[in-house]
Order: sequence, then structure tokens, then C-alpha cells
Amino acid sequence: MAMLLEDILQSVEIWLKLIKKPQPYVDPNLDPVLLVPGIAGSILTAVDDQNGKEERVWVRILGADYKFRTKLWSRFDPSTGKTESLDPNTTIKVPGERYGLGAIDVLDPDMIVGRDCVCYFHDMIVEMLKWGFQEGKTLFGFGYDFRQSNRLQETMDRLAEKLESVYKASGGKKINVISHSMGGLLVKCFMGLHSDIFQKYVKNWIAIAAPFRGAPGYIASTFLNGMSFVDGWEQNFFISKWSMHQLLIECPSIYELMACPHFHWQHIPLLEIWREKEGCDGYPRTILESYRPGNCIDIFKEALSGNTVDYNGEMIPLPFNLEILKWVRETQKVLSHAKVPSGVKFYNIYGINLETPHSVCYGSEETPVTNIQDLRFFQPKYICVDGDGTVPAESAKADGLHAEARVAVPGEHRGILCEPHIFRILKHWLRAGEPDPFYNPINDYVILPTAFEMESHQEKGLQVTSLKEEWEIVTKDQEDLDDTVSSRKPLVSSISVSQGGSNKHSSRSEAYATVIVHPQNEGKQHVELNAISVSVDA
Repeated sequence: MAMLLEDILQSVEIWLKLIKKPQPYVDPNLDPVLLVPGIAGSILTAVDDQNGKEERVWVRILGADYKFRTKLWSRFDPSTGKTESLDPNTTIKVPGERYGLGAIDVLDPDMIVGRDCVCYFHDMIVEMLKWGFQEGKTLFGFGYDFRQSNRLQETMDRLAEKLESVYKASGGKKINVISHSMGGLLVKCFMGLHSDIFQKYVKNWIAIAAPFRGAPGYIASTFLNGMSFVDGWEQNFFISKWSMHQLLIECPSIYELMACPHFHWQHIPLLEIWREKEGCDGYPRTILESYRPGNCIDIFKEALSGNTVDYNGEMIPLPFNLEILKWVRETQKVLSHAKVPSGVKFYNIYGINLETPHSVCYGSEETPVTNIQDLRFFQPKYICVDGDGTVPAESAKADGLHAEARVAVPGEHRGILCEPHIFRILKHWLRAGEPDPFYNPINDYVILPTAFEMESHQEKGLQVTSLKEEWEIVTKDQEDLDDTVSSRKPLVSSISVSQGGSNKHSSRSEAYATVIVHPQNEGKQHVELNAISVSVDA
């Protein structure tokens, strides 16, 4: 109770300005950072063109599905390359509060319970403020209408203006761009189309979990079944999967995330369907059909040929959009020709250690698909590869660019933005905060703690303490490391220490530890420490 009264008193004193609120640490020497989110990572507001009234339509909880359908459902205009809302009196905008950070921080600021599910760059922003970054001086955000193509000229113009404004606000310092997910494609498109502007204003570009070659399994099932951006019980209060499905069918950005058909995949992503067909003998038989990237378009066309939505009493057809597909082919050309300009450094961080959809299978030998238009009612089954749960590692690390470093970090696609691993690497690359004691500038590696467990208990008069700790050593010189350790076996070393009691009042103890160094590829070594100590009272 006394603590509560003390908190209340302090709050009143701050309100009455009797005491000053502690000022956050600011490092004026830092280079500015611009955060660029991925798909669904920006707050969107709908502006009524008749009265100017604004309301948040992404993300919101109350009335979410209704507002989503009435304000965000769209149609693609091939003459402009832009997706326009079905409501002719609505314009979609991205709020610009807090120098752009407000739109990419917490996507539903009103949400209290389950708030974690709508946090985007929030944890990273909080962490960077601790390092000495300052909103509006060295920390900025760039939200955008994620329905649109990643090369839409309107978005490119806004990004050019943002880079210039950040450059001026920071006193003429070049910018560190940090992108997440699809934001990496947007930045790469800008770099390909406006290399001169990128070179003028950008110092470093750090891409996190970017689907450079697509997200095959995730996007294939999205076209046929939709997607959900929120997991767990929060789905009951959010956008229905069907409503999201109808929006994404008209979003060029989703088509731009399809598996790249010209990439030399280690494991080719497939769309597989168990189908019932009539055999040569006239009897039905079940066969498994497989479609490679580029060959599955006909399946999408047939599956969505009868797709319609009821919008204000009007039935509007929303088939698989071939006009968007034409637009996307030009986007792929832009992405394939993009190069990092001289003077700019590029870094790539991608997620690993999670089962990630790669190929998708519908139906089974027992329950085959008889009508392709029924695919949306089938539950997809995934064949998975290593990745972050959404983007395969193979796609994320194939940026096609000259990279200063490519670092694999265990983590989930969205959750990776909250990983301490990421913060430690970014802190070093941005040269922010106090020097990392675990960082060795001579060998250029970072030691990342990945696990720590300690347990203590008494057993038959013995005090037993066990310790397990793991690290990953991330090195810049990946090729050198891979060459030197790929052929080695794990290195095992052990040490034991004992201490005897000098008198009857002191205890006798022993400790034993084993260290295992596992050689790994992708520029990382895994180190494991297992230790146990036993104390015996004399």
C-alpha cells in the first residue's frame, strides 16, 4: 500500500511539475535509422472524401471485420497499377504521427488485452531509444499502404521524400534503413528504380526476414484459403480469414510474394492436388498432380473463377487477377536488376529453425478433390523446410546482392523483431550504445547467448547445482569459417575442479564441466556448456 501511495504522489508531483521527469539518454553522434515494415505492418486510416472524417481500419478490434469489408476491400486498376477501395468516397492513408513511427509501433494502440499480437516494431523502438536514438532526430518510420505493389510510383515518391526529410532532420547524416519482411522488396524496388537517390541518402540497408524469392507455401495457400495475421483467441475479435482472402486477391503485393519461377530452388516448391479422374478403363482413379511455380496459375484461375463478394447488394466477381500478374512480371524484372550502389553497405538477417511451408498439398488418396473450385474448402497440408515459419531460409538469404554479411538467427517471422539476438547484432552494426563486451573487433564475431538453465537441489545431504548454457558465435568471415569447420567433428573439452574443506566448519565441493563446440555453416558456431557442482558438508 505504501508503494502505491508513493507512486501516486510521484505522479502528482510530475503533473504539477514539482519534480522533473527523468530525461531519456540521447546520443547525438548516432546516424539516423529509418524502419520499414512488411505486409500488414502499417496502421491504415480511411478518410471520408466528403466530410474529411478519419477512422482507423487496420488494425482495430471493435467492428474490425465490418470496417475492413466496407473500407479496405478493393479492385486493381491496371491503367494505374493501383488498388482502389470499392467505396468511391474513401481514401486510404497512413498516419504520420511520431515521425512515421506511430504507424508501425503498436498497430492497435487501443488494445490492452492481447496487445502483443498487434505489436510490430514496438520492442525494437523501445530498445533503440535505450541506445540513445531520438524520435524525429535519429529514429523514424515509413509506413505504407501494403495493399499496393512494391514498385507503385506513389509509394516510391513518398519514400524518396522520406529519405530526404530524414537526411535533413538529422543534420545531413546518411541513413541506416532497416526493413522487415516485404519491406525488403519495397526497398529493393526503390534501390533498383532510384539508385541515385538511394546512394545519396543511404549509408546501410539491413534487411530482416525478407522474402527475396517469395514465400511459396504461405502464398499458395493464401490464394486458395486466405490468411490470418493474428493467432489464438484474438482471431475471434479480428478480421475473418474469408474477408482477408477477398482483399488479398486484389493486392499486387501478395502476387509479388509468389515463388520466383526462375530461381534455382534446392527443393522446388510445388502445389500438389489429389484428384479423382476417369481412367482408360472408364473407372475413376485417384492420382497426385504436381505443379511447379509458374505452372500453378491455371489452378488458381480455375479455383477462383466463381469467387464473388456481395458489396452493398452488388455481386462483384473477384477471380485470380491476370492483370496483376502482368504487373508483377515487371516488378520481378526490377528486383532482378537491382544492385547495391557504391558506398552503400547491405546486410541480410534471416530466420531459421522453424518448420516453414514450402509445398502445399490438397486432398488425399482417400478424399480426393473432385472439383477444383472446392479447393478453398480443403485444409492445406504443408511440406516444410527450414525458415522462420513464413519465409524459407533459402528464399530469404538469396538476395542476389553484394552483402557485407548474411546472418541466420533462430526466430519466428514476426517475432524475430523482438529477439535479443537481433538487437545485439543491430547495436553493433549501428555502432550504438556502450561497446558489447562479447564482441571481438579483431576477429569480428558476436557471441549470442541462446539458452541458460540452472537448477539446484539437495539430495542425500548433497547440494547439487547443474548449469546448461549455450551460445552462437556469428562471424563476418563466413566463407573462411565454413571452409575451416565444415570438415571437422565437434570439439569436446572437459575440466574438473575440487576444493576440500580446511576445517570442520567448511564444506567440500567438486565441479565438472564439458564444453562442446559444434561447427556449423552459415557463418555460425554453436557452443554448449554443461556443468554440475556438488557440495558436501564436512
